[in-house]
Amino acid sequence: FLMRALVVGATGFVGSRLVEALAEAGHEVVACSRSATSHGFPEGVEPREADFAEPSTLEGLCEDIDVAYYLLHSLSAADFVERDRRYAKRFRSQADAGDVDRVVYLSGITSDETQSAHLDSRREVEGLLAAGGYDLTVLRAAIIIGAGSSSFRIIDDLTDRLPVMIVPEWVQTPCQPIYIDDAIRYLVGVLNVPATRGETYEIGGPTVHTYESMLRLLAALKQKHIVLIPVPVMSPELSAHWLRMVTDVDYNMARPLIESMRYPVTVSAEADIQSVINIDRKSIGEAMATASGLR
Repeated sequence: FLMRALVVGATGFVGSRLVEALAEAGHEVVACSRSATSHGFPEGVEPREADFAEPSTLEGLCEDIDVAYYLLHSLSAADFVERDRRYAKRFRSQADAGDVDRVVYLSGITSDETQSAHLDSRREVEGLLAAGGYDLTVLRAAIIIGAGSSSFRIIDDLTDRLPVMIVPEWVQTPCQPIYIDDAIRYLVGVLNVPATRGETYEIGGPTVHTYESMLRLLAALKQKHIVLIPVPVMSPELSAHWLRMVTDVDYNMARPLIESMRYPVTVSAEADIQSVINIDRKSIGEAMATASGLR
């Protein structure tokens, strides 16, 4: 099942790790990003510099590609919804022009109801990509835990800097985070399971948490005592400004992330990828300890 695989978004948090994993598995990898030619990819990986804001740089992007991973998300841009829509259409055109056999998209866990702009945009991109002539596999994730994850950095920074926190009520929202290495194993694993073609799955860790329980667990791992004081009214904008003052997360990225944290994002039994690709997943405690450099 060795293939020529294109990774779009190859220098990002997920993309850089996926490139390494695909190369280690023996696949021929093309790593695509705006800064691909200056990035230190593993030996044998072919860098491909392209900017989806500049269509002329995309010509021939998907020629001789068997499978393409689409990992682009423009979350830090003020107009990220429109950018994600535009970039997905451009990628779909290139994938069809190159006669790509299969596309894998990393999306977010959502419900069928309107949610945050961030989660709604992920669902819209799924639909745009599904209109292509290839087989599309969608993996939906909640928070991905690992060094470099913006969502995890919020939790990590808060436990480092604030012994007492006034927090919005959404800290009680259930979510099912997943360790980055486990997410990568699923992304690579679908290539060896033909039944995943054309299917959508949800990926998560072995347990459901709330943001409060993750804050308390990480604080305990750091041997720190924290006090959380929930307040009933704190808008996403106010929450994002608060995070900008006490964490290193950029405001433009924090606001859509905070808005998304108000909605439950847990794996449904009927969509759980574990029924198809069963792996031994790292516990959330172990994942956070590793991501924080405690192990």
